[in-house]
Amino acid sequence: MPRPTAHRTPFGSAPEDAEADLWTLDSGTGVRAEVLTYGGILHRLSVPDVRGRSRQIVRSLPAMDDYAKDHPYFGALVGRYANRIAHGSFTLDGTTHRIPLNDRGHALHGGPEGFHTRVWAATAQEGDTAASVTLRLHSPDGDMGFPGALDVCATYALDASGTFSLDCTAATDRATVVNLTQHAYFNLGDDADILGHTLEVDADHYLPVDPEGIPEGDPAEVRGTPFDLREPRVLRERFALPNEQLAAAGGYDHCWVLRDPAPGRLRRAARLTAPDASRVMEVWTTEPGIQVYSGNLLDGTFTDGEGRVHDRHGAVCLETQHLPDSPNRPGYPSTVLRPGRTLRTRTEWRFPHLRAPH
Repeated sequence: MPRPTAHRTPFGSAPEDAEADLWTLDSGTGVRAEVLTYGGILHRLSVPDVRGRSRQIVRSLPAMDDYAKDHPYFGALVGRYANRIAHGSFTLDGTTHRIPLNDRGHALHGGPEGFHTRVWAATAQEGDTAASVTLRLHSPDGDMGFPGALDVCATYALDASGTFSLDCTAATDRATVVNLTQHAYFNLGDDADILGHTLEVDADHYLPVDPEGIPEGDPAEVRGTPFDLREPRVLRERFALPNEQLAAAGGYDHCWVLRDPAPGRLRRAARLTAPDASRVMEVWTTEPGIQVYSGNLLDGTFTDGEGRVHDRHGAVCLETQHLPDSPNRPGYPSTVLRPGRTLRTRTEWRFPHLRAPH
């Protein structure tokens, strides 16, 4: 079996005259990932279909200059706190902390200068069965209003079977909150949108949200709603169902509460299938939730430089993470990280069609 490889090439000048690199991980068996040191961005992920025809399955931007401008987190490694913190405020150990507001009066994805805007330090490793690139970032005390100096390590790896993974660790010198995620936009097929895709999510509950995307309270049962994805469902058919939550968001922009939330246990979260079933992707994670965002606000402003326009419902995000606004919700799984402890998370993207007999 071919040996997986890692290769670095310059990608361009990032803000503040920092240089960004692109790391290419090649499985040697058809799957290839391209990761930027800027924002920890997954720039490309090429996966063969059942006939061996390769396709880029994540939405990207053409060049460094495009990523340096405001964009809806294409491929970004998001932190210090993924998803929303209501009103950009939380209290930890009796002290209130305020995060800059950047989404309808709330803090989204760590604030306007979150981890998606930073250049990460990178080292690569090649082995007999996998290649990886490890990104490191130091976030100082008070960064975007968060307490504690935080050291984050994120390792993207690709093995010879075609499994792509992300392992994150974080440590702090002062109590803080941390919630990291990968914000890739996936489209497994040839259509301009993902409405013909089939999605299955291994969850019995989801979080209804208010008009500003903040959870309304306790998780609700998916049974009897368009959020029931316990069996594979075609997105177009789900979106056609009458539902206030669905109508307000223009599709999915909700967090599902995954089954069996044993801390640190890797289990399947979701399964996405192309309309013609030529590609299948499973998402496995140690995280308690998965935010499904169906590209409701993509409006054709962005392109990939190769003729693909990123339009409404052009792709779907499957963001493994803790639940939104957890710092303000004592009943949700805690996102508090204290000195002497290490945060560890793992997410895998598996492609079972590559291993199935054809």
